[in-house]
Amino acid sequence: MRQHPLHPHSPYRIFAFSVLGTVGGLVGVLLGMGWGAAFVTLILIAVEIAFSFDNAILNAKILSKMSRFWQVMFLTIGAAIAIFGMRLVFPILIVAITASMGWQEVLDLALHHPREYAEKLEESHAMLSAFGGAFLLMLALHFFVDDTRKVLWYAQLEQRMQRLATHWAPPLLTLLALGVVWALPFNHHKSDTLVAGVLGIVTYAAIHGLTGYFARAQERKAKGVLVYTGMAGFVSLMYLEVLDASFSFDSVLGAFAVTKDVVLIALGLGVGALWVRSLTIFMVRRGTLNNYRYIDHGAHYTIGILAIILLLSIFITIPEVITGLAGVGVIVASILASRQALQAKHK
Repeated sequence: MRQHPLHPHSPYRIFAFSVLGTVGGLVGVLLGMGWGAAFVTLILIAVEIAFSFDNAILNAKILSKMSRFWQVMFLTIGAAIAIFGMRLVFPILIVAITASMGWQEVLDLALHHPREYAEKLEESHAMLSAFGGAFLLMLALHFFVDDTRKVLWYAQLEQRMQRLATHWAPPLLTLLALGVVWALPFNHHKSDTLVAGVLGIVTYAAIHGLTGYFARAQERKAKGVLVYTGMAGFVSLMYLEVLDASFSFDSVLGAFAVTKDVVLIALGLGVGALWVRSLTIFMVRRGTLNNYRYIDHGAHYTIGILAIILLLSIFITIPEVITGLAGVGVIVASILASRQALQAKHK
C-alpha cells in the first residue's frame, strides 16, 4: 500500500527539507559564485554524508528512545546547533582559543584570509583528534564489551570483547590507547594528546552516566519507561550534540582539503548535516535498526575505525577518502549481512 506523500513515514516528507536545502543552497551558490563553486558545494555535501552515515545510525538508536518532544528538539534546535554551531561557529571558537586570538579577528581571518584560517585550524588538529578519538573509542568499546547483547555479528571477536564486561573496561582501554599514542617518539603534541584525550573520556563517561541515571530514575517512577522525557531526554539531546561534534571534527578538517572558502564549507557541510538528520528520522520511522540486525554493529565497528584513524592522524597524514570508504564499506557490509539473515529467517 502506497503511503501518502505527507504521511509522517513517507520518504517524500522525511527528505523534503533536505532536498529543498540542497536545491536552494546550490542555486544560491550557482547564481552568486558560479558553476565551479556549486560543484565544490556538492562534493562537500557528499563528504559530510559519507563521514556521518554511521552518526545517523547512532542518532537513530538514541532518538528512538526519546519522547516526541525531544525528537522535535533534536530536529529543530539540535539541527541549528549542528549546522551553524558545529560547522561554522565551533571551528572559529577553536581557533580563537588555541591561537589566543579575538573572535572578531578570527572571523575576519576566516572570511578574508581563508588559507591562514585553515592553517590556524590545522594547528589545533592534534587536540581535536585526541578528544574526538577518545570519545568515539569509548562509545565503540562500551558497545562491544556489553555482555547483555545477544545479537553478535562477528561472534568470535565480539564474544572475546564481552569477556571484558566491566564499567572500567572502556575508560581503561581508551587510556591505554592514549598512552601508546602519547608515548610514540614522533608524537610532537604529547600534552595536547593527553589533556584532550582524557577530556574526551571524561565527557563521554559523564554524559553516558547522566543519561543512564535519569533513565533509571524515570523507569522507577513510571514502572517501565518506554521513552526518555524530562532530564533523561535533555541529557540524551546533549549526548547527541557532543556525538555530532566528535563526528564533525574530521569532516570540517577534511573539507579544507577540498576548498579554503569558509562560506562554501559551512554551506556544504550544513546541508550534509540536514541529510544526516533526515536519514536519522527515516531509520527511526521505518524501524531500520530492528529490520537490519547488524547495522548497529556496523556503525560501532565504523566508529572504532574512525576513532583509531583520528588518534593516528595526530602524527600521520591519512587521506580523507580512506576514512570515508572504510566507513561506507563496513556499513554496506552490515546491511548486506542483515539482509541475508532476514532472508534466511523467512525461508
